[in-house]
Amino acid sequence: EPSFRSEADFDPITGNIPATKVEISVSCRRLFISCGGMLISASLSLPAVCILYTQGVESKQWREFGRTEVIDNTLNPDFVRKYILDYFFEEKQNLRFDIRLEKPLGGIPGKKCGTVILTAEELGNCRDCATMQFCANKLDKKDFFGRSDPFMVFYRSNEDGTFTICHKTEVVKNTLNPVWQPFSIPVRALCNGDFDRTIKVEVYDWDRDGSHDFIGEFTTSFKDLSRGQSQFNVYEVRTEVNLLSFSVESEHTFLDYIKSTSLHYMNPYQMNAYAMALKAVGEIIQDYDSDKMFPALGFGAKLPPDGRVSHEFPLNGNVENPYCNGMEGILEAYHQSLKTVQLYGPTNFAPVVNHVARYAAAVQDGSQYFILLIITDGVISDMAQTKEAIVNAAKLPMSIIIVGVGQAEFDAMVELDGDDIRISSRGKLAERDIVQFVPFRDYMDRTGNHVLSMARLAKDVLAEIPDQLISYMKSRGIKPNQTPLDSSPTGQTPPTGL
Repeated sequence: EPSFRSEADFDPITGNIPATKVEISVSCRRLFISCGGMLISASLSLPAVCILYTQGVESKQWREFGRTEVIDNTLNPDFVRKYILDYFFEEKQNLRFDIRLEKPLGGIPGKKCGTVILTAEELGNCRDCATMQFCANKLDKKDFFGRSDPFMVFYRSNEDGTFTICHKTEVVKNTLNPVWQPFSIPVRALCNGDFDRTIKVEVYDWDRDGSHDFIGEFTTSFKDLSRGQSQFNVYEVRTEVNLLSFSVESEHTFLDYIKSTSLHYMNPYQMNAYAMALKAVGEIIQDYDSDKMFPALGFGAKLPPDGRVSHEFPLNGNVENPYCNGMEGILEAYHQSLKTVQLYGPTNFAPVVNHVARYAAAVQDGSQYFILLIITDGVISDMAQTKEAIVNAAKLPMSIIIVGVGQAEFDAMVELDGDDIRISSRGKLAERDIVQFVPFRDYMDRTGNHVLSMARLAKDVLAEIPDQLISYMKSRGIKPNQTPLDSSPTGQTPPTGL
């Protein structure tokens, strides 16, 4: 049996857009036009097309997104060409569908001019493309392929038991034994990555007036088709339809060619910016921890096997024991996670901040102090919630270090730093300044001396930690004792966030 990628196979690096792809199919039923104030059936000679318009969020102007193919000679068109849009859960996206005939579809108050049927389905991650070819053999003189003009229509099944058209072959004119041209179709259009999903194929004899004669139908699946030309792909529809060939290839995208430029790209000869920042800061911080066991969390990714989006997942994949042994353990878990998760938006900081705050809230006697290191590209989707989380955390024994990597603008991170204007939320000022932000790019030595650069980074990042710790102790009237302060004892180590 051939093997294929499934939806559960994630592509790290390329999935960092905070949206999902949705495919919209369009069908119409009982189209009418207006003529002299009266509704009449659209002439069967009038071609129909559907045009989709999207509305700008700010401008509110309608812009054409795309249009279907033109279908002649039918009052009930099922358009094969689909619309594929980015769907953002947190946004209201207005869409307008215009059905146009050679004469415009009339609009008479109180009168129905037909029905437009929209079907939407979230698309899977499968980017394979299938190419196949069919033929038919005449069985006897009574079969429908005796000098006919046959064509085939492919449908994929939906969860509610209905079917959505996904491909229509060309018409083979005046033939006894038709051989259709090979055609290619994305696997997600054919079955959306579900290899067992039912695929229905209808066979018709073409008629110029649109009243095509139904010859028959059969059902199959991607799994069956993948067996190629064999006894499993011979179908009876008053004649014999055979699969001649079937192959699958991956469709490469623009991102496939440029993904090596990702900030998470793992160069075999040099650490990426995330790893360099983690190592530079972490190797200093770890000396203040007794057992050097650190939980390391990622935020903003789809997790296997079901693609659930998480904003606080263990890099080592172990929910019950997210602890990594020192910086080397964290780096190893980080590199491994890039192979198993799909980076994905939105990018929420608040869950990780609140995660550490829960540890800190449990120990406020001065015996422990928690430091959260966040390494980010600067994108943040929950600014208001993060500010509230930081304001609440400011009264707890914890500090937050943010290292910004990449060339993006870090205005949001500067605001969270609060050096110029103390951070606030809902009119409440943070009790202390607990955030220190530095952009990683400011420490890249043009001479290539990474050791010196990272030493300067660590020094500046940690510069405010002593004062932040002291300010907390003083505010709580806690005096130092002879027991060495542990920034995070066994079982309650604060996490690193990537």
